[in-house]
Amino acid sequence: MAVPLTIVADPHDPAGRRTLAVAPGTTILKAAHAAGVDITATCGGRGRCTSCRVKFLAGLPPPPTIMDEVQLGDDLVRDGYRLACQCVLHEAVTVQPAPPLDERAFQILGAGPGVRQLGRVALDSGVAKQLVKVTVPREEHHQTSDLEQLLEAVGLTTADVGPSVVQGLPSALRDDPAGVTVTTFASGTASGGRQRILAVERGDTAVMKFGLAIDIGTTSVVTTLVELESGEQLASVSSLNPQTVFGGDLMSRIAFAQFNPGNLRKLHTRIIGLLNQHIEQICRESGVLAKWIYKVVVVGNTCMHHILLGIDPSHVGLAPYAPVMRHALTLSARELFLKVAPEARVCLLPLVAGFVGADAVGVALATRIYDSAEIRIAVDIGTNGEVLLGSRDRLWACSAPAGPALEGGQIRHGMRGALGAVDRVAVDDDIHVHTIGEVDALGICGSGIIDLLAGLLDRGVIDWTGLIQVDRRDALPPKLAERVVMRGEERQVIVLRPGEAGARQEIVLTQDDVRQVQLAKGAIASGVMMLQHVAGVPADRVAELMLAGGFGNYVSIESALRIGLIPPLPRERIRYVGNAASLGAQLCLVSEIERARAETVAARIEHVSLASHPDFEGIFVDCMNFPRGR
Repeated sequence: MAVPLTIVADPHDPAGRRTLAVAPGTTILKAAHAAGVDITATCGGRGRCTSCRVKFLAGLPPPPTIMDEVQLGDDLVRDGYRLACQCVLHEAVTVQPAPPLDERAFQILGAGPGVRQLGRVALDSGVAKQLVKVTVPREEHHQTSDLEQLLEAVGLTTADVGPSVVQGLPSALRDDPAGVTVTTFASGTASGGRQRILAVERGDTAVMKFGLAIDIGTTSVVTTLVELESGEQLASVSSLNPQTVFGGDLMSRIAFAQFNPGNLRKLHTRIIGLLNQHIEQICRESGVLAKWIYKVVVVGNTCMHHILLGIDPSHVGLAPYAPVMRHALTLSARELFLKVAPEARVCLLPLVAGFVGADAVGVALATRIYDSAEIRIAVDIGTNGEVLLGSRDRLWACSAPAGPALEGGQIRHGMRGALGAVDRVAVDDDIHVHTIGEVDALGICGSGIIDLLAGLLDRGVIDWTGLIQVDRRDALPPKLAERVVMRGEERQVIVLRPGEAGARQEIVLTQDDVRQVQLAKGAIASGVMMLQHVAGVPADRVAELMLAGGFGNYVSIESALRIGLIPPLPRERIRYVGNAASLGAQLCLVSEIERARAETVAARIEHVSLASHPDFEGIFVDCMNFPRGR
């Protein structure tokens, strides 16, 4: 017999109640997701975070699991909170999902300055438009067709024509005496003169040629509108990846989709829906009609690439972590249900390996690391971090899965970079914070956590192993010492008390938070060190370290050096390079030469599998520790 589960979004709004009939033994999280009710599960429902917590309003809360006790703590458990992923239903209950932090105005790294600022790209998008007059068939004995007449008018003997072009061809050819504008696409230099007709439009629209560069990250998505003739950026839209409801990192997302077509469809439709929202917004803001967008270039990691195409990513998450496909792919917008010109070319750049995707290829193109005379390192720091090392002679890459900790995930009072997030911290005889937007503090985001740890290391609040030094707090300045506490078995640092920086509740850094950051920074640092080890490149031979990606461009370089997130290079050899993956996509959007180069560069990159390397475990453990002193 089904068990009634009532989910209450707002106790004061009767319309915000939904009752589900759930099979006994089902968790609240699975029941909610199956019914289309979004309860965020950053860890993918593995009991490793608090994002899916619910409060019991009616019915008896079940006995807390060990994960409830570890993640929520005694106070929340006593108040009737449980983790939805751990709570199995056997009787009727009413629950309220914990209201998420009021995260507004996310600080997501946009598309950057664009390709025009580079001044080194020959603009040839492959998209061409011309106004022609077509003589339509007028005599019955004239054995021809509208399409044949069109091809003759544009000077083509053969061309690929999509069904949506043919469907609208009769009216387009006859509705405007001025003629029609024919849009064609020639792919690179290997097309042998064969072109594809993308659109036939009434009248003269020859100057309207636009494209989209899309960077699909695990946590955020950035869509940029570019004028193809000039390479000018016209608009850019960014937002959180809606798939994060089902897991904050790649392995959580893969586990959700694993061998379950229904869950894969959910992930797929979420990203397609978001991209269409981006297209609608970007067209509204720029005044460009969606039908004038003829080319789309997409970059992303292997998992995001597969989900976008509706490919089951299960085996990407299982040894030997092989992708289903790696080659570059071009298909029509209608095949992906993207609401641009139906026959627009959607170009997905090639992948390198299981977790080194097209976004890494985009970074390589944007930074020109493949053509460097000196050895350089590019680190794209994100939920799925990627590291590139090399020069024109040789290139290596690896995946450094930092997980969501550096973006506030799986941190007790962590949050993404949004209004109210503590993004900068200074520690002297006390803790001083700055929030995004300089509004009341809601939580602490990744850059703030890195600053905080760097400051606590300098003041001796935590040691090189990451242990919060509760026993030695008497040696600290009084104000700082009062913030270092032991609550039950848990070591904590009180970052903000209620009222400080406008915080409504206490914001703390726990010992487990420190360990989560150590795991994340250990992944990035060991990825860099392993590539140096494999390539035989000591730090003094590295000419430059380039920090890319959302988190990489907001973190303080000094703090990153202090905690050992990045190798100990001189400050002048480290620089930010913005959203390099998006810039690489823009390069391929405006230049077919660059898109062809993407395949060459991807083929050159040698993938280093960290987990299978005999030296990795020792290097990773070393990188989890913090550098000793200054």
